[in-house]
Amino acid sequence: MPGSTLATNQTSTGRANSFATGWRMWVPVAVMMTCSCLSYIDRQAITVISPMILKDTGLSATAYTAVGAVFSVVYMIANPLWGSWIDYVGLRAGMLLAVGIWTVASASHAWVGGFIGFAAARAVLGFGEGATFPGGLRTAANSLPLAKQSRGMGISYSGASVGAIFAPLIITPIALRFGWRAAFLVTGALGAVWLIVWWFVARPPLVQAAERKASGVAWPNFFERRFWLLVVGMGLGGAALGPTLYLCPLYLNRALGLTQGQLGKILWIPAVCWEIGYYFWGWVSDRWVRDNPRPVRLYVALAFVALIPSAVTRMNSWIAALALFSWGMFIAVAFIVVSLHVAARAYPRDETGKVAGIGSGAWSAVVALLLLAYGPLFDRHLYTAVFVSLSMVPIVGTALWWWIGRASKMGADHAAA
Repeated sequence: MPGSTLATNQTSTGRANSFATGWRMWVPVAVMMTCSCLSYIDRQAITVISPMILKDTGLSATAYTAVGAVFSVVYMIANPLWGSWIDYVGLRAGMLLAVGIWTVASASHAWVGGFIGFAAARAVLGFGEGATFPGGLRTAANSLPLAKQSRGMGISYSGASVGAIFAPLIITPIALRFGWRAAFLVTGALGAVWLIVWWFVARPPLVQAAERKASGVAWPNFFERRFWLLVVGMGLGGAALGPTLYLCPLYLNRALGLTQGQLGKILWIPAVCWEIGYYFWGWVSDRWVRDNPRPVRLYVALAFVALIPSAVTRMNSWIAALALFSWGMFIAVAFIVVSLHVAARAYPRDETGKVAGIGSGAWSAVVALLLLAYGPLFDRHLYTAVFVSLSMVPIVGTALWWWIGRASKMGADHAAA
């Protein structure tokens, strides 16, 4: 079974009994939680103050979503690259380099004002942030015993939703008082602080140094069934998370009339549901999914309840609209956590970073395509077309996931690998 192989790998490296104990074992994943938190504050800064930026710079919604797509495309490419690279060179050095790159990129937003400048800054930011989730899953594998790794991954990843919670609360007041450019200088400073903390934390006994792969960097294999199961499960199943983050502020502003100041007070609410989702679905995966390589009923149930947010444009109240956005993010997280849980047990333990890279890269690719399609629709106020089609993506993803995996199980792929 995939889970049994993972446990054997863990024992064979001689690290099974070398983890820190008690509360100390959770310190590395907590630090990685702050890393993913900062990554989302950095990427959400442009989103939460998008009405202000678009008004000041004259960018259209089409240009704005194209800038988001540039980020997503580069992020898509960077995720598997960083995942495989971190597996090879080590977690500590890999994350220091990646966060250093994106910290500089985040601060650089303060000196741009047009489409080209924003696109370049977002491209470099997306490249650096591509290490975030591979690093989070790798940290859980290198600091926690097998039975706690899904919860550790959930904690590491949950920083993204924490960042989405705090981004409007931190960024909006700074932008309103000092201008939107000052907000990006603050995000750069926060990244510099994290680098110092990681330098001291990412070492034994808190984080076990994985043995360098003798065969070199293990790149994703496009001919494996387990690769495509992860791609469609996380990429299509969890896709709604990205467009919701980008478009929720613009929809509430343009369709329901909320101001920038009002948005700054409420945009944390969907992110709370996102945060809860990481802990809840991490617990579900550890307790109920376990080593099941094909939790078909769970995927089907999630796909159908993901249809609920399609009714958002029928809501005249911003409270009801926000509730539907929140539900959509909660369900999207389920696809992400469950897909990574299953895939992490289908791949060898020393390729954990690659697993996260494949999943995050696939997710980012789908988000990029959706943003490119939805920007023009938003400029034409075709909001119903946007949110109805977005709610259908998990249905398509689940159907493909079932079709790809119907003939054999992921465990068979692992045995043949």
